[in-house]
Amino acid sequence: MSDPAPALKPALEAVLMVADEPAAEAHLAQVLGRTPREVADALRELADEYTAEGRGFELRRVAGGWRYYTRPEQAAAVEAFVLDGRQARLTRAALETLAVVAYRQPVSRSRVSAVRGVNCDGVMRTLLQRGLVEEGGAEPETGAILYRTTNHFLERMGLRGLDELPELAPFLPEADAVEPDSLEGVPSFEPDRDEPVDDETTEV
Repeated sequence: MSDPAPALKPALEAVLMVADEPAAEAHLAQVLGRTPREVADALRELADEYTAEGRGFELRRVAGGWRYYTRPEQAAAVEAFVLDGRQARLTRAALETLAVVAYRQPVSRSRVSAVRGVNCDGVMRTLLQRGLVEEGGAEPETGAILYRTTNHFLERMGLRGLDELPELAPFLPEADAVEPDSLEGVPSFEPDRDEPVDDETTEV
């Protein structure tokens, strides 16, 4: 396929280098004065070129837009540079809580606790602070706040949408099939019992 415009690819690379979230094709087309088709073709060509050349990064379409990612094969080098001995991963408790929200959203905090069998207030605060979950309305029957995952969650997981989540849902009980173990209207500040209290200071 011929290059749609000689100057388009460098412009796309420059813009994507400074973008702090996935950039949509329509937005890029508007900014660069090109058609969405030209932008889409150029982005796909760039992605293919990076793969063919064995670059240490890749151009990936996630969460409705395009963004640069380091390649999984270079994970060890990236972690050595970025982490420098610091904990950067979510704890098991946080990952379990995030999984329940992802597969059963929108879901209340108390029902997440019921599915996990442990109080999740501390972990939910951590996930909210990191922008991985957000409030998504209220339960009509009880008025309990409902939570859902965010676009930032899709971006961090490298997913285009929730339909790309792996098949884990069959192993989780339905949220409405379990009884909440605490009243949603009564706030609890007890940290999740299987997560260290200071985990909220770690980064994703």
